[in-house]
Amino acid sequence: MNNIKEIMEYNEQFVENREYEKYITSRFPEKKMVIVTCMDTRLIELLPKALNLKNGDAKIIKNAGAIVTQPFGNIMRSILIAVYELGAEEVVVIGHHGCGMTGLNPDVVIQHMYEGGVTDETIRTLTNSGMHLERWLTGFDNVQDSVERSVGIIKNHPLLPVNTPIHGLIIDPETGKLDLIVDGYEAAAETK
Repeated sequence: MNNIKEIMEYNEQFVENREYEKYITSRFPEKKMVIVTCMDTRLIELLPKALNLKNGDAKIIKNAGAIVTQPFGNIMRSILIAVYELGAEEVVVIGHHGCGMTGLNPDVVIQHMYEGGVTDETIRTLTNSGMHLERWLTGFDNVQDSVERSVGIIKNHPLLPVNTPIHGLIIDPETGKLDLIVDGYEAAAETK
């Protein structure tokens, strides 16, 4: 059985048995926070459990590496919507040890694209139009530095409310242990 067929069959029973009822909540985060974290499969259930989050507690934005690279990209837009329209009052960036973005080599990724059928013409067209694939596909060397950079981009965003706490944490994807890298309450207090 393929994944979609399995999902659809399970979903039919899920809805029929009204299992959704225990997850009913509003779209506004109860703990008034938005979390930016990695899409790593080890964090799907572990991260909410390690943070004592239940359905409805926080907005969670996931991408490769929990990286905020562009102040006017999709991740930052989602953070601003969570803050201005959905009641979030603080932001938490959570990277993790053993991330696939650590040491990511853009040349290897591009080679895999070629192997997947992307043509040299497509790569050239993107490059000639100003797309910097190597920079876009580059990971990071150190997860702590990456978390600190992302926190800095968010904290210094011109559209974010002044004194919004922006925290940075690193989670161990095996144990769920959290390390506080940036205490957003301290930083917000210093700017008052």
